[in-house]
Amino acid sequence: MGRAWVVAGVAHALLFLALGLATAWKTQPQTLQAEAELWSAVPQAAAPRLQEPLPQPVPEPVPETRPTPPAQPTPPAPAPDPALALKDAQIALEKQKQEEKKKEAEKLKAEKLNAEKLKADQEKAIQDKAAKEKLNKAKAEKEKAEKDKAEKAKLEKEKLAKEKKAQEDKEREKKKAAEKEKAEKAEKADAARADALRQENLKRMQGMAGASGGENATGTALKSSGPSATYAGRLVGRIKPNITYPGDMVGNPRAEVEVRVAPDGVIQSRRILQSSGNKAWDEAVLRAIDKTEIFPKDTDGRVPPVIVLGFRPLD
Repeated sequence: MGRAWVVAGVAHALLFLALGLATAWKTQPQTLQAEAELWSAVPQAAAPRLQEPLPQPVPEPVPETRPTPPAQPTPPAPAPDPALALKDAQIALEKQKQEEKKKEAEKLKAEKLNAEKLKADQEKAIQDKAAKEKLNKAKAEKEKAEKDKAEKAKLEKEKLAKEKKAQEDKEREKKKAAEKEKAEKAEKADAARADALRQENLKRMQGMAGASGGENATGTALKSSGPSATYAGRLVGRIKPNITYPGDMVGNPRAEVEVRVAPDGVIQSRRILQSSGNKAWDEAVLRAIDKTEIFPKDTDGRVPPVIVLGFRPLD
């Protein structure tokens, strides 16, 4: 609005100036101009002719100098038509108004576009921020879920491992107790069998001592007698070289073994009747019996089906 008032003021000033110039043009006095040329009318007097003068060079004619005419005054410019000046001022004012309106419209349009762009940028920034936060939240939730899952799996694995170990320990203790009970029962049974064999061997020896030794004897004591007195020692001497025991032995413990033999002397089975207290020595004795494989016949040509042998490391 301020610029419009300025333009209006300028237009009115131009209008007043045009009116003033028109008035001055009508009241200006007319100036008459005249020109004049001056010519010399005085005759030249002739000199007396005394003698004939020498011919003189004819001087070149001097060009006649004419006076410079006075400068013509510049005619005044025609005064502008007041109506035309007013119309031009109004046209300029209207054009200025149109330009101002156009600039104002362009300004408003630019401001609107800038505001819309700013709003769109702000909305996009808000959307981008929300999308980023949503993505980060989903990522954090996924990581937490994976971490919780891994932790749960770890705890479950540890729980199963503990339960498995407890079950294994329980079964191991149960098996150990069963083996111990079985070993105790077997040991008692072996001791009972060993005692029975001793009693049987003792009876056989006693029968041999009381039996008739003649060739024509008809008693049954000789036929039912046990192995000879030296047979057990012979078998121990045959087996002992096969014993391999690398460790150091404390004391001289005795391992008592029951051996069952086929009629041809082939060893059928062997087992510890009475342990020496040293498991390594017991196993070394059993391996030596297995390595021997076959027993020789006794002095009577027979092989006792069952015989109990004792082994001491220092014997």
